[in-house]
Amino acid sequence: MTHTVHLLVGTTKGAFILTSEDRHAWEVSGPHCDGWCINHMAADPDTGMLWAGGGDDWSGAGVWRSSDGGTTWTVAQLSSGERDKWAAQDPDFAAMIGWTDTPPVFGDELHSVWSLRHAHGALWAGAKPGTLLKSSDNGETWEKNDALASFPGREDWNPGAAGLTLHTIVTSPDDPAKIWLGISAAGVFASEDGGASWERRNRLSNAESCADHPHPAAPSNGETGHCVHNMVRAKGSDLLYQQNHHGVWRSNDGGRHWHDITEGLPSTFGFPVAVDPHDPQRIWTLPLNGDSAGRYPPDASAAVWASEDGGNNWTAKRKGLPQQNCFFTVLRQAMTTDTRNDTGVYFGTNSGSVFGSRDRGETWNEVARHLPTVLSVEAVELH
Repeated sequence: MTHTVHLLVGTTKGAFILTSEDRHAWEVSGPHCDGWCINHMAADPDTGMLWAGGGDDWSGAGVWRSSDGGTTWTVAQLSSGERDKWAAQDPDFAAMIGWTDTPPVFGDELHSVWSLRHAHGALWAGAKPGTLLKSSDNGETWEKNDALASFPGREDWNPGAAGLTLHTIVTSPDDPAKIWLGISAAGVFASEDGGASWERRNRLSNAESCADHPHPAAPSNGETGHCVHNMVRAKGSDLLYQQNHHGVWRSNDGGRHWHDITEGLPSTFGFPVAVDPHDPQRIWTLPLNGDSAGRYPPDASAAVWASEDGGNNWTAKRKGLPQQNCFFTVLRQAMTTDTRNDTGVYFGTNSGSVFGSRDRGETWNEVARHLPTVLSVEAVELH
């Protein structure tokens, strides 16, 4: 039985849900979540629960949840924002937005939620600044991961341009004890005891090929650059792929060693990376022309670059994508795949478009346009 594909799209002006039975025609619903800035979304395919994490200076951090396919939403407010200060001083404004003076669980400690991951009955959230949260009741209540919060040397972590963001959470479907995190710009962290302890995993496997890079985010001192942008795990193994601020990397051993696979790409800079759920050697990325050169496709000509052999060789896939005057950016969580046999690949842009491929990236179609800035795209097929 074929299930409907849902694309969960986080934007700067709320959450949107794109649905399609055949991946040709798409319906769009939204904006959801009261127009919050939504950095990332997640779902439980078995129950149909949806979550949307986000926030900003105005709203504070929070995770929205829906048990009816996105028709209605409830927010778990995790921290306060500027609107809480306004409401505390203005009863009329407080009444207008339905504000109460119940303090959020983390006070004003968190800025926003940047990533979500549902696995093995738990919901994980990555927050700014560099905080890991866990919920065991579908996102209603939350607790902080103390082991990461007290990680030795944490005071020396350097924030990326967007701040100290925990933007990637990777889990193993076979082993609930295994978790990997990506934090900009602190690097990759891994746990093999369900988050009770953590270790950094940024070591190079081919350090000799990574010398003499002048960029501050480049690999050095035997480690990858710590400004990891996105990370994915191949099904059935501890094979990981990472798009870094300065290159694309592969690890065959759960992040203990990383091998540079950037050769053949037009740029060392990009944000997303995706792996085929059926083939651990098939990956996609979308290079941009550089962090200080505009952050758009090289030569203003869009292409998703694909590899069939784990990044040893790359091929540009351009059919259906704009080839002239293309200046969009695709952000770190804005590329995903579905689980159909002929894997669908999708990405969203900061110009408000979502592109989809029904043939593993060979050809592309614009499936939505004129959305707000797209921050994330996740595909899910609800049972």
